[in-house]
Amino acid sequence: MKVIGITGGVGAGKSEILSYLKEHTNCRIIMADKVAHELERQGNVCYDRIVELLGNEILAENSEIDKGKMAARIFADQALLKQVNEIVHPAVKAYITTAIDEERKAGRYDYLFIEAALLIEDGYGSIVDEMWYIHTDDDVRRDRLRTSRGYTDEKIDNIMRGQLSKEEFSGHCSVVIDNSKALTDAYRQIDMKLGEELCQKQ
Repeated sequence: MKVIGITGGVGAGKSEILSYLKEHTNCRIIMADKVAHELERQGNVCYDRIVELLGNEILAENSEIDKGKMAARIFADQALLKQVNEIVHPAVKAYITTAIDEERKAGRYDYLFIEAALLIEDGYGSIVDEMWYIHTDDDVRRDRLRTSRGYTDEKIDNIMRGQLSKEEFSGHCSVVIDNSKALTDAYRQIDMKLGEELCQKQ
């Protein structure tokens, strides 16, 4: 089983790429954001520490963490954001590392894809076999974010400013999939990459 990290900036189209991979390969896909949300639920590893840090005012009526309330607190305070990240990110990485070990032993899949915006920053290069960068031109990403998510230019600017540059992504990834044009073009690039691997195995 090959473990591949999938990363790229917001609006790059990573979800569509992962859907294609799910449909066309024997794989498991782990989304770091979904893992984080699960680990923040009651009874899981991050819940008590986050509530202790931020207080009961971030809880919903069912005592689960209210994502909106938590976001309002931490994005207004960089120190709090850093502390929450220091709780959540290592826990997510530990979960994913364990999942990789379990899947290698089980031998059910040819590929395990891990998707996260911060794969590089959080040091996932040391636990995956290969890193793929989904690149999309900035103007295309902006159009997608305005259309699909209703983001303002100011919000897009703020998000992009906090993410790695094309050069930084490319410098850490051995494979670049350009998703600036039609999705079929990106799919063709994926087919070529996976086809090369099949040829190497034969």
